[in-house]
Amino acid sequence: MATKDSGPGGRKPTTGTAGRNRNAFCSFCRKSYRDVGPLVEGPGDVYICGECIELCQSIIDQEKRRRGGSKALFTHIPTPRSIKERLDQYVTGQNRAKHSLAVAVQNHYKRLSLADQGHGEVEVEKSNILLIGPTGSGKTLLARTLAKVLDVPFAIGDATTLTEAGYVGEDVENLLLKLLHAADFDIEAAQRGIIYIDEVDKIAKTSQNVSITRDVSGEGVQQALLKMLEGTVSNVPPQGGRKHPEQQYIQVDTTNILFICGGTFVGLDDVITRRLGRGAIGFGASPEDRERNLGQMLSKVTSADLIKFGMIPEFVGRLPVIAPLDPLDEDSLVRILTEPRNALTKQYQKLFEMEGAGLEFSQGALREIARRAKERDTGARGLRSIVEELMTDIMFELPDIEQKATYTVTESVVRGEAPLFEKKPPMDKIQKSA
Repeated sequence: MATKDSGPGGRKPTTGTAGRNRNAFCSFCRKSYRDVGPLVEGPGDVYICGECIELCQSIIDQEKRRRGGSKALFTHIPTPRSIKERLDQYVTGQNRAKHSLAVAVQNHYKRLSLADQGHGEVEVEKSNILLIGPTGSGKTLLARTLAKVLDVPFAIGDATTLTEAGYVGEDVENLLLKLLHAADFDIEAAQRGIIYIDEVDKIAKTSQNVSITRDVSGEGVQQALLKMLEGTVSNVPPQGGRKHPEQQYIQVDTTNILFICGGTFVGLDDVITRRLGRGAIGFGASPEDRERNLGQMLSKVTSADLIKFGMIPEFVGRLPVIAPLDPLDEDSLVRILTEPRNALTKQYQKLFEMEGAGLEFSQGALREIARRAKERDTGARGLRSIVEELMTDIMFELPDIEQKATYTVTESVVRGEAPLFEKKPPMDKIQKSA
């Protein structure tokens, strides 16, 4: 292999494993060239493999970023109205929650810009958010949409997998590891990001705990999250999993990380009802009345209700902004089917368009799909399961249909009273009958 003269004294560095020494191994990781491929040879029988070269390059790049200072993650601060308009493109309704999220996110940008400009006379503290709403009302969708909108690293974690330190499960620091992954392990960028913790109601402490063991996935997790929510320097294991003493850690300061928590909080409306002294609605009430009552109760939630539900006072105190989400009625479900950019009807119309066919939904069909989803009581998630059931047969047959057409889903099709398309027997059966 040809080389060029370089270095002091015109020394010629040797590349490759060199035929002279077939037992060469990397001087850094001690792996043989048979395991890692070609080695770069230096003076004095010193070798280095490609893996160690890449590792050294990443270490140098991180050190350059650290010494060079953190670059601005955004060029302008978006207004709350502009943030809400972006959310409106994907999420229908829930204006109250959108207002709270938009204001909190803009304040987060302001805090970061103040830190960049060095205005230390007034310290603006962060306001973490708690989203409360029934299943399928759009909590996680709001968080995912925020991830598309924002110019800061964004990560979504799940509270149900977390356990207290020392027990089987995940440490709370793994939430920060997801943020580091979103920031490509740029620590400065991750320390200015946003984390959404889903299913946070599942870590409520159990009041009727008959077990003699610790509540390791409930109150213990809340206590472990306290300092992280408020702001501390956390030791994050770079490979995830449990921490152990001999492991190297990445230190992440959570002071400027905005935390958004979300949960269903099933039964919280009963806690609010008892506090307000109102009686139960009764069996004669319509589903619309119960739904309207749930929305009204959640709008009156206080910190005391959350503590009564099972959240510890220290945890609730670190989530000063509480944003309830309204239950979805039939009108909202119909709008969800048609209005957002990622609406379910638009998704299937695109799939049909790729096959050279068309798809339309009548207003009666949309209303019937929304009514059936409402009966399942799973919110907007029930819409997809119903539409999937309607589209399975036609999606199976569509690639084999020679003459494509525009198919219209009517109310009778949703009810199963009329077929969406005429099924034709396969060609082999037609030939056999002939």
